Amino acid sequence: MTNNKLTRRAFLAATTTTAVAGTAWAQQPNTARVVPRRVSPNETLNVAGIGVGGKGMQNIMSYRRENVVALCDVDLDRAGEAFYRLPDAKAYRDYRKMLDEMADDIDMLTISTPDHTHAPAAYMAMKLGKHVYVEKPMTHTVAEARLLTATANEMGVATQMGNQGRSGDGARDLAEMVWDGAIGDIHTAHIWTDRPGGRWPHGGPKTAPPGEPVPEDMDWDLWIGPAPMREYNSMYAPFRWRGWLDFGCGALGDMACHIMDPAFFALKLGEADTFTVEPVQQQNANDQTWPTNAIVKYHFPARADMPPVDIYWYENGLLPERPEDIPADQELGDGGRNGSLFVGTDGYITAGEYGGNARLMPDERMADYEMPDQTIPRVGGGNHYRNFLDACKGGEPASSNFNYAGPFTEMVLFGNVALIMDKKLEYDIAAMKVLNDDQAAQYLTKEYRAGWELPI
Repeated sequence: MTNNKLTRRAFLAATTTTAVAGTAWAQQPNTARVVPRRVSPNETLNVAGIGVGGKGMQNIMSYRRENVVALCDVDLDRAGEAFYRLPDAKAYRDYRKMLDEMADDIDMLTISTPDHTHAPAAYMAMKLGKHVYVEKPMTHTVAEARLLTATANEMGVATQMGNQGRSGDGARDLAEMVWDGAIGDIHTAHIWTDRPGGRWPHGGPKTAPPGEPVPEDMDWDLWIGPAPMREYNSMYAPFRWRGWLDFGCGALGDMACHIMDPAFFALKLGEADTFTVEPVQQQNANDQTWPTNAIVKYHFPARADMPPVDIYWYENGLLPERPEDIPADQELGDGGRNGSLFVGTDGYITAGEYGGNARLMPDERMADYEMPDQTIPRVGGGNHYRNFLDACKGGEPASSNFNYAGPFTEMVLFGNVALIMDKKLEYDIAAMKVLNDDQAAQYLTKEYRAGWELPI
């Protein structure tokens, strides 16, 4: 990046007086009940970003027309462009120190860190009365999703998970087709992704790789955050963390939060009391990384006005068997990379990554089909960021607010618990309990390193 060295020097100058806490700073700020500041739709919000490199830069720059007052990142090199483009924002490396010093000056935050640090950052911010936009998956564990949902309601803050398709028309179009009875009663759904596709070390080392020198621009202790300490290796950071159990949620956490959302919504899976998950297959599983690929089967009993349904998840390019009555030259999903296929008593619906381009199959059925009336409210322009901003300014709850995203995240991440246990598990949603295996309960949550604990 052209301006990286200049940006880094500017950052270091700023942190001399404002920021770097290091490992000695573990004092949590006072998080007594704080009422979020009420603003009118025309007012400007004070915004902060935690994790502002990569996707985090896109997230924070989406609010550049508000007042970006603080930026925090443990990796100066990866975050350099955001610091350069938002030079008036105070610079931090430890979000705990940022929130302690600037709580009165922040209204909302974007949190775009690795999965294992989402919940501690979001919990602390919400307890200070801050609205939070948290990248998907919302959390690293099932228990964290339940905690953040409860905390958002307790504190009365606006929330949004960063599954951008939730604000698009695709899932709404698909749901209206399903609810209109376009293919009868749906008994099976197939959902697939090309991830990890070599991006992360799934099925990788069975032991932690040897230590390497920590990059000069990275605070490794802060990057590790709540996870067990281990030596730095470039197989973890800055990019490949998603494949490791301690840091990421694998292909399910990455892409199911996008592709499975239309099924969760259209099939009313959030209204079930229980469901089961079982690995159909997984390859190269170990206690360090997620498997190279997997097929996972969810089963939901009848709920609301919906019959029982099986949901199959396929990853790393695995695909469901093509129905014999859909011609081989007709595209499913978005052409093989990501998509879904709903199977009903009267035909099929397929859709792309976010539920987009929902259509009946075979193609000739769609040619004669008239889309039902739009009964589900649309998000203006499908803008997920604006949708959250409007909620922060007193509007309707955002499309993927934690009352929606929390239960959805629990469903997705319970699939990972089944992969770890490598067995069929039954989940009682209200009790947040595994009904058929006491050993599985430990994987609904995790232990936290001192200074990063959550009340779970």
